[in-house]
Amino acid sequence: MTAGSNPWQTDLNCHFVFLNFELTIMDLSVIIVSWKVKDKLRENLHALFSSSRAISFEIFVVDNNSADGTVEMVKNEFPEVNLIANSDNFGFAKANNQAIKEAKGDFILLLNPDMKIYPDTLSKMLGWMRANPQASVAGCHLVNEKGETIKQVRRFPAILDQLAIVLKLPHLFPKILDSYIVADFDYTKPAKVDSIRGGFFMIKRETIEKIGLLDERFFLWFEEVDYCRRVRESVGEVWYNPAAACLDYVGQSFKQVKRGRAQRYFRDSMLKYFKKWHPAGEYWLLKLVWPFGLFIALVLEKAGYKSKAKT
Repeated sequence: MTAGSNPWQTDLNCHFVFLNFELTIMDLSVIIVSWKVKDKLRENLHALFSSSRAISFEIFVVDNNSADGTVEMVKNEFPEVNLIANSDNFGFAKANNQAIKEAKGDFILLLNPDMKIYPDTLSKMLGWMRANPQASVAGCHLVNEKGETIKQVRRFPAILDQLAIVLKLPHLFPKILDSYIVADFDYTKPAKVDSIRGGFFMIKRETIEKIGLLDERFFLWFEEVDYCRRVRESVGEVWYNPAAACLDYVGQSFKQVKRGRAQRYFRDSMLKYFKKWHPAGEYWLLKLVWPFGLFIALVLEKAGYKSKAKT
């Protein structure tokens, strides 16, 4: 195959990215976008380099201007890593795209920095992907530090469940989102799903060649949901696979973002998603309701209320 014969195209700005596919001899490219989680990233990288070498893989770290010594740590302790040090925080989608353009793997794994794979995670996941060619994108079984299953499968957002989230109704009525969060999902069995958590997100190279890179309009949140939706629209499939597992420390970077800013990131991404995929009336309804949602969030924050609702 000659260089540039299969361009990867973003649906954001319609520019083409040409790659030298003759160099594609790698099983897997692992891409980690990092922001202010130096210690968790170090743990993540140690686990990756200690994992099974039954497969060949390369690692990219894209640092979004952490300014906490992350760049120096990677340079000094992990010289094998392909490091991209950004001068600003470019967000999740754009930073991942920077590395995807350089990746040589047959499969691409987007891995959060606050994750820790087990020795057989990559080999099991890759083996499952090769044995299940119907899966364009797949995630594995995620567990927390207590060994409990993290319930990551979601249906595509609908207007009613997102209105409930905006108005903080799950704080009072957690079961209101049972359909959206697929409360009865069996995490012991593989299954075709709408969307999975972006923290461990494996994509077939040919899928990226077909539908393009992540949509850079999404700075944070909804980028993986959007990608899963694009896979579905292209007649591809998204799968949950329990054959492989990974430890997820959950949201270590997000915890450092002030609640008000996090809410604005979430609002902006939700609105962009609905503007892209839903009727205009639903987009405008959400836009009108969001000021009330931000006010309620502020009141809850001032009251020190912490919800156990999962959205």
